[in-house]
Amino acid sequence: MGTGIVSRLIIGFATLIIILAIWEAAVKMGFVEALFLPAPSDIWHRAVDMTGDGSLIANIFASTRRVMVGFLLATIVAVPLGIAMGSSPLCMAIFNPLLSFLRPLPSMSWVPLSLLWFGISESQKYSIVFMGSLAPALLYIIDSTRNVDPLLIRAAKNLGAKRHNIMFGIILPAALPQIITGLKVMLGIAWTCVISAELIAAREGLGFMIMNGKEYFQTDTVVLGMVMISITVLLTDLVMRIIERRLVSWQD
Repeated sequence: MGTGIVSRLIIGFATLIIILAIWEAAVKMGFVEALFLPAPSDIWHRAVDMTGDGSLIANIFASTRRVMVGFLLATIVAVPLGIAMGSSPLCMAIFNPLLSFLRPLPSMSWVPLSLLWFGISESQKYSIVFMGSLAPALLYIIDSTRNVDPLLIRAAKNLGAKRHNIMFGIILPAALPQIITGLKVMLGIAWTCVISAELIAAREGLGFMIMNGKEYFQTDTVVLGMVMISITVLLTDLVMRIIERRLVSWQD
């Protein structure tokens, strides 16, 4: 199995190198205009320059901080509320109208209102991430809670288990793997939300970096920002996978 993983990594790396080589050649030979799609070498030089002056690292950290703060706030609200809605018909009846209202709203729809509330501040970015990822997280957690085998719950009740014992001994452990999967999806949504916010009202961040590059026709900066978003999301997803293995180690 280890050999198979290494083989896949080698094939994937070779494929990436081939794509970059074709891309570089197409730009340098004039088949693609550099203004519309810069060569990988130009993007690399831009990355070196922005790393040297500190702006690239600052933009990455700014976006990552906004994502993580908004993501954690949404998680703190969504996990207990989603479990309660998934396990209690009364709680579902109370909060479902609010969820039905929030669910269709894209993150961009909150930008004008958040600007009125918070101005161009960090709180405004946090609020966009929070509101944009809360409803999807709730849906995942509600479904995860409802998918717990009802036979387990009935067996625990027949054995005299109290409600809190059922919640923490049956429902939460059984739903946790799906909840974590939902949170990983929500983390990707959170990145979409923060980039949307930074494209409109920000002084730093990867979204700001992309928009600023567009304004000055620095296509290499635009593409570099896109690449950094992908790399950062992949790294945060890797961290989530490590956390998942720790929390649900019994699945291995």
